[in-house]
Amino acid sequence: MELHKHEETNNQKKPTVRHILTFLIPSLVGAFLFLVPIKINDKWTVLIGYVAGYLQGILAGALPYFLLGLLVVSGVASLVAWVFKPRFIMETPALKALFYTSFIWTTIRVLGAVFAYMVLTETGTEMVYGLATGGEVFTNLLPVLAVWSVVMGMLMPLLLEYGLMEWLGTLAKKVMRPLFNLPGRASVDSLASWMGNNMMSILITINQYENGYYTKRESAVIVTNFTITSIAFSLIIAEILTLSERFVSFYLTVLAGVFIAALICPRIPPLSKMTNTYHEEKPGAIQETVEKGSLWKSAFTRGVNKAKIAPSVGTVLKKGAFNALDIWFGMLPLVMAIGTIALMIAEFTPVFTYLSYPLVPVLEWMNIPEAAEAAPAMLVGFADMFLPAILGAGIESELTRFVVGAVSLIQLVYMSEIGVMLMRSSIPINFWQLFIIFIQRTVIALPVVVLIAHFIIFR
Repeated sequence: MELHKHEETNNQKKPTVRHILTFLIPSLVGAFLFLVPIKINDKWTVLIGYVAGYLQGILAGALPYFLLGLLVVSGVASLVAWVFKPRFIMETPALKALFYTSFIWTTIRVLGAVFAYMVLTETGTEMVYGLATGGEVFTNLLPVLAVWSVVMGMLMPLLLEYGLMEWLGTLAKKVMRPLFNLPGRASVDSLASWMGNNMMSILITINQYENGYYTKRESAVIVTNFTITSIAFSLIIAEILTLSERFVSFYLTVLAGVFIAALICPRIPPLSKMTNTYHEEKPGAIQETVEKGSLWKSAFTRGVNKAKIAPSVGTVLKKGAFNALDIWFGMLPLVMAIGTIALMIAEFTPVFTYLSYPLVPVLEWMNIPEAAEAAPAMLVGFADMFLPAILGAGIESELTRFVVGAVSLIQLVYMSEIGVMLMRSSIPINFWQLFIIFIQRTVIALPVVVLIAHFIIFR
């Protein structure tokens, strides 16, 4: 063991050209795919987003039937595994990991398959298959998750396994650690979300947590505070709210609110009470100490050292394929079931209207026009991020639409996709913690956005 450590230390001092190229080439490709904005067809995106969107377009005709097949297989196989525990599933680690789960999750998987069938065939009640409920989840959310999971599974190792996270993390440490008490590498999660989408950021964070790079607290803080809404999605929200002409000021307001919320939320419960222990009690896979000398040299050294121990291409592809299957059979049914139920509650019950009653006098005190219409729109975002814009689009006051839209993007936490992903992941965060964080972010975001709107944008 001591000899091995000595040899490793010696290698770290003398990187070979092969090690340097192993760091540089995949990392540059990964950065170009995930982090560099490019303009395609007059729209800014990242290349991996364009690739995923292109594939989704090509497969559009077949995707609904493919998705229904995935959900049916997941529901039936999980039910069989839970009831009968057949040997071919229980004695095959991959199949057991994919299909053997608890009674509650098995029930939800079956429900997801039933909902998907109802949407595709338009049978049963319109409350389930309507365009605003199950139709929204099945048509708009599941295809994105299904395609992105494959693209991410195959290409995400370029970002994670060859030193780019270590290089950027070392450079960002002096900002991330004092401001947010997070490792510098968390900046990559945020960049991926900002340039691509927040699902990309969450998948990266889950991967890093499971591999021992983040503690429980750090991973929970990142997924609830740094899955920054992408520029592309923010533009869609601005267009729905007819705020396109104010998009620059609108998005800068969102970034200001996200920054302030990220300073406060990790320092108060429930996030502040989470332990700084690692997944399955494993010690951290990386020690964030910066070597003496140039920060850039230290970052480069860390990147090269990570590249030295990068897994083989076969191992990377096998792991990526399993992660994609885990999302297909494990996460998609949950998004279908829980997302549909959340949207049904938002569309067909007065729950969010009742919850918003205490907010109305607060908005009136803040001199927000049409406060009674704006209040439910600010809370319904917990069900789905599109709903505030849909409800707010009919508000006459531009200032109120601005406030509703900006607050909804700062809230970040919503159940139809992100909430389900987090509750099913290994990151230790539950429904009530997510709800509390959503309320906290709303309370923090509202005065920030209102002040900017009144005194800078609409003065």
